[in-house]
Amino acid sequence: MSFYDELQTATGPDRNAFLSIPLIQSTVQKGASRELYIDFLTQAYHHVKHTYPLLALASVHTQDEAYQDALIEYMKEERGHEKWILDDIRTMGGDAEAARMGKPGQACRIMVGYTYYAVEWISPYAMLGSVHVLEGMSTMLADEAANAIQASRAVPVKDGFSYLRSHGALDIEHVAFFKGLVNEITADAHAIIIDTSKIIYRLYGDIFRELAIRHPGRRDAA
Repeated sequence: MSFYDELQTATGPDRNAFLSIPLIQSTVQKGASRELYIDFLTQAYHHVKHTYPLLALASVHTQDEAYQDALIEYMKEERGHEKWILDDIRTMGGDAEAARMGKPGQACRIMVGYTYYAVEWISPYAMLGSVHVLEGMSTMLADEAANAIQASRAVPVKDGFSYLRSHGALDIEHVAFFKGLVNEITADAHAIIIDTSKIIYRLYGDIFRELAIRHPGRRDAA
Protein backbone atom coordinates (compact mmCIF):
# COMPACT_ATOMS: atom_id res chain seq x y z
CA MET A 1 0.00 0.00 0.00
CA SER A 2 1.33 3.43 -0.92
CA PHE A 3 1.51 6.09 1.77
CA TYR A 4 -1.18 8.12 -0.01
CA ASP A 5 -3.52 5.12 0.23
CA GLU A 6 -2.55 4.68 3.88
CA LEU A 7 -3.30 8.37 4.49
CA GLN A 8 -6.70 8.07 2.83
CA THR A 9 -7.55 5.01 4.93
CA ALA A 10 -6.30 6.48 8.21
CA THR A 11 -8.27 9.71 7.74
CA GLY A 12 -11.41 8.09 6.36
CA PRO A 13 -13.50 8.50 9.53
CA ASP A 14 -12.40 12.15 9.83
CA ARG A 15 -13.30 12.82 6.20
CA ASN A 16 -16.70 11.19 6.64
CA ALA A 17 -17.36 13.27 9.75
CA PHE A 18 -16.50 16.42 7.79
CA LEU A 19 -18.74 15.50 4.87
CA SER A 20 -21.63 14.71 7.23
CA ILE A 21 -21.72 18.28 8.62
CA PRO A 22 -25.35 19.39 8.03
CA LEU A 23 -24.42 22.73 6.45
CA ILE A 24 -22.16 21.04 3.90
CA GLN A 25 -24.80 18.47 3.00
CA SER A 26 -27.50 21.14 2.73
CA THR A 27 -25.38 23.45 0.58
CA VAL A 28 -24.40 20.73 -1.87
CA GLN A 29 -28.00 19.55 -2.17
CA LYS A 30 -29.97 22.82 -2.04
CA GLY A 31 -27.59 25.75 -2.39
CA ALA A 32 -27.19 28.65 0.00
CA SER A 33 -28.29 32.20 0.62
CA ARG A 34 -26.26 35.11 -0.67
CA GLU A 35 -25.37 36.11 2.89
CA LEU A 36 -24.15 32.65 3.79
CA TYR A 37 -22.13 32.34 0.59
CA ILE A 38 -20.44 35.70 1.12
CA ASP A 39 -19.63 34.74 4.71
CA PHE A 40 -18.11 31.47 3.45
CA LEU A 41 -16.03 33.40 0.91
CA THR A 42 -14.88 35.78 3.63
CA GLN A 43 -13.66 32.90 5.79
CA ALA A 44 -12.02 31.34 2.73
CA TYR A 45 -10.20 34.59 2.01
CA HIS A 46 -8.79 34.70 5.52
CA HIS A 47 -7.31 31.22 5.37
CA VAL A 48 -6.34 31.12 1.69
CA LYS A 49 -4.28 34.29 2.08
CA HIS A 50 -2.04 32.32 4.44
CA THR A 51 -1.37 29.45 2.02
CA TYR A 52 1.62 31.10 0.35
CA PRO A 53 3.25 32.23 3.64
CA LEU A 54 2.72 28.78 5.17
CA LEU A 55 4.28 27.05 2.18
CA ALA A 56 7.22 29.46 2.42
CA LEU A 57 7.54 28.77 6.14
CA ALA A 58 7.62 25.02 5.53
CA SER A 59 10.29 25.45 2.85
CA VAL A 60 12.47 27.43 5.26
CA HIS A 61 12.22 24.82 8.00
CA THR A 62 12.99 21.71 5.95
CA GLN A 63 16.34 20.42 4.79
CA ASP A 64 14.66 18.01 2.38
CA GLU A 65 15.56 19.52 -0.99
CA ALA A 66 13.02 17.49 -2.94
CA TYR A 67 10.31 18.68 -0.57
CA GLN A 68 11.58 22.24 -0.84
CA ASP A 69 11.42 22.06 -4.63
CA ALA A 70 7.84 20.80 -4.46
CA LEU A 71 6.85 23.56 -2.03
CA ILE A 72 8.35 26.24 -4.27
CA GLU A 73 6.49 24.87 -7.28
CA TYR A 74 3.29 24.81 -5.28
CA MET A 75 3.86 28.38 -4.10
CA LYS A 76 3.91 29.56 -7.71
CA GLU A 77 0.53 27.93 -8.25
CA GLU A 78 -1.10 29.27 -5.11
CA ARG A 79 0.11 32.87 -5.07
CA GLY A 80 -2.68 35.42 -5.31
CA HIS A 81 -5.64 33.03 -5.16
CA GLU A 82 -7.14 35.06 -2.34
CA LYS A 83 -7.71 37.88 -4.85
CA TRP A 84 -10.13 35.65 -6.74
CA ILE A 85 -12.18 35.37 -3.57
CA LEU A 86 -12.38 39.14 -3.14
CA ASP A 87 -13.54 39.40 -6.76
CA ASP A 88 -16.30 36.87 -6.06
CA ILE A 89 -17.41 38.75 -2.95
CA ARG A 90 -17.56 41.96 -5.01
CA THR A 91 -19.51 40.24 -7.80
CA MET A 92 -22.03 38.87 -5.30
CA GLY A 93 -22.69 42.39 -4.02
CA GLY A 94 -20.61 42.03 -0.88
CA ASP A 95 -18.11 44.50 0.53
CA ALA A 96 -14.76 43.06 -0.54
CA GLU A 97 -12.77 45.75 1.24
CA ALA A 98 -14.61 45.13 4.50
CA ALA A 99 -13.91 41.41 4.10
CA ARG A 100 -10.23 42.07 3.43
CA MET A 101 -9.82 44.37 6.40
CA GLY A 102 -12.08 42.48 8.80
CA LYS A 103 -11.35 39.63 11.19
CA PRO A 104 -12.25 36.05 10.32
CA GLY A 105 -14.39 33.95 12.59
CA GLN A 106 -12.87 32.24 15.61
CA ALA A 107 -12.81 28.83 13.92
CA CYS A 108 -10.86 30.18 10.96
CA ARG A 109 -8.35 31.89 13.23
CA ILE A 110 -7.84 28.70 15.21
CA MET A 111 -7.25 26.61 12.09
CA VAL A 112 -4.75 29.06 10.61
CA GLY A 113 -3.00 29.52 13.95
CA TYR A 114 -2.67 25.78 14.49
CA THR A 115 -1.21 25.31 11.01
CA TYR A 116 1.49 27.92 11.68
CA TYR A 117 2.26 26.24 15.00
CA ALA A 118 2.41 22.77 13.47
CA VAL A 119 4.68 23.79 10.59
CA GLU A 120 7.10 25.74 12.77
CA TRP A 121 7.11 23.75 15.99
CA ILE A 122 6.13 20.19 15.08
CA SER A 123 7.41 19.56 11.56
CA PRO A 124 7.46 21.30 8.16
CA TYR A 125 5.83 18.13 6.84
CA ALA A 126 2.72 19.08 8.81
CA MET A 127 1.88 21.41 5.92
CA LEU A 128 1.08 18.35 3.85
CA GLY A 129 -1.67 17.43 6.30
CA SER A 130 -3.31 20.80 5.73
CA VAL A 131 -2.94 20.52 1.95
CA HIS A 132 -4.41 17.03 1.99
CA VAL A 133 -7.62 18.25 3.63
CA LEU A 134 -8.17 21.66 2.04
CA GLU A 135 -7.38 20.67 -1.53
CA GLY A 136 -8.93 17.24 -1.26
CA MET A 137 -12.21 18.74 -0.11
CA SER A 138 -12.05 21.42 -2.80
CA THR A 139 -11.77 18.75 -5.47
CA MET A 140 -14.61 16.74 -3.99
CA LEU A 141 -17.07 19.56 -3.26
CA ALA A 142 -16.24 22.82 -5.05
CA ASP A 143 -17.99 22.34 -8.40
CA GLU A 144 -20.93 20.54 -6.80
CA ALA A 145 -21.43 23.32 -4.26
CA ALA A 146 -21.04 26.04 -6.92
CA ASN A 147 -23.70 24.38 -9.10
CA ALA A 148 -26.14 24.11 -6.20
CA ILE A 149 -25.60 27.69 -5.02
CA GLN A 150 -25.88 29.03 -8.55
CA ALA A 151 -29.10 27.11 -9.15
CA SER A 152 -30.63 28.29 -5.88
CA ARG A 153 -29.89 31.92 -6.77
CA ALA A 154 -30.69 31.77 -10.51
CA VAL A 155 -27.59 33.73 -11.51
CA PRO A 156 -25.28 33.23 -14.52
CA VAL A 157 -23.06 30.19 -14.03
CA LYS A 158 -19.75 32.03 -13.79
CA ASP A 159 -20.80 35.08 -11.80
CA GLY A 160 -19.30 35.02 -8.33
CA PHE A 161 -17.98 31.47 -8.47
CA SER A 162 -14.46 31.83 -9.88
CA TYR A 163 -12.81 30.64 -6.66
CA LEU A 164 -14.96 27.53 -6.27
CA ARG A 165 -14.93 26.56 -9.92
CA SER A 166 -11.23 27.14 -10.45
CA HIS A 167 -10.39 25.08 -7.40
CA GLY A 168 -12.73 22.30 -8.39
CA ALA A 169 -10.76 21.85 -11.62
CA LEU A 170 -7.31 23.07 -10.57
CA ASP A 171 -7.10 21.02 -7.41
CA ILE A 172 -7.53 17.79 -9.36
CA GLU A 173 -4.06 18.46 -10.72
CA HIS A 174 -2.85 19.52 -7.29
CA VAL A 175 -4.13 16.32 -5.68
CA ALA A 176 -2.31 14.26 -8.31
CA PHE A 177 0.85 16.28 -7.58
CA PHE A 178 0.28 15.80 -3.84
CA LYS A 179 -0.18 12.06 -4.26
CA GLY A 180 3.16 11.70 -6.02
CA LEU A 181 4.85 13.92 -3.45
CA VAL A 182 3.68 12.16 -0.29
CA ASN A 183 4.52 8.77 -1.72
CA GLU A 184 8.16 9.90 -1.80
CA ILE A 185 8.19 11.41 1.71
CA THR A 186 10.38 9.69 4.27
CA ALA A 187 8.50 7.22 6.47
CA ASP A 188 9.31 9.06 9.70
CA ALA A 189 7.06 11.94 8.55
CA HIS A 190 4.03 9.76 7.85
CA ALA A 191 2.57 9.89 11.35
CA ILE A 192 2.89 13.69 11.41
CA ILE A 193 1.02 14.08 8.12
CA ILE A 194 -1.76 11.74 9.23
CA ASP A 195 -2.11 13.44 12.61
CA THR A 196 -2.20 16.92 11.09
CA SER A 197 -4.80 15.83 8.54
CA LYS A 198 -7.06 14.55 11.29
CA ILE A 199 -6.77 17.81 13.21
CA ILE A 200 -7.37 19.98 10.14
CA TYR A 201 -10.47 17.98 9.21
CA ARG A 202 -11.86 18.89 12.63
CA LEU A 203 -10.76 22.53 12.56
CA TYR A 204 -11.91 23.12 8.96
CA GLY A 205 -15.21 21.53 9.85
CA ASP A 206 -15.58 23.97 12.72
CA ILE A 207 -15.61 26.83 10.19
CA PHE A 208 -18.77 25.35 8.65
CA ARG A 209 -20.32 24.62 12.03
CA GLU A 210 -19.72 28.25 12.97
CA LEU A 211 -21.24 29.44 9.69
CA ALA A 212 -24.37 27.42 10.44
CA ILE A 213 -24.70 29.13 13.82
CA ARG A 214 -24.38 32.58 12.24
CA HIS A 215 -26.92 31.78 9.50
CA PRO A 216 -29.71 29.72 11.06
CA GLY A 217 -32.49 28.85 8.65
CA ARG A 218 -30.90 30.70 5.71
CA ARG A 219 -29.22 27.86 3.90
CA ASP A 220 -31.91 27.54 1.24
CA ALA A 221 -32.77 31.21 0.82
CA ALA A 222 -32.13 32.82 -2.55
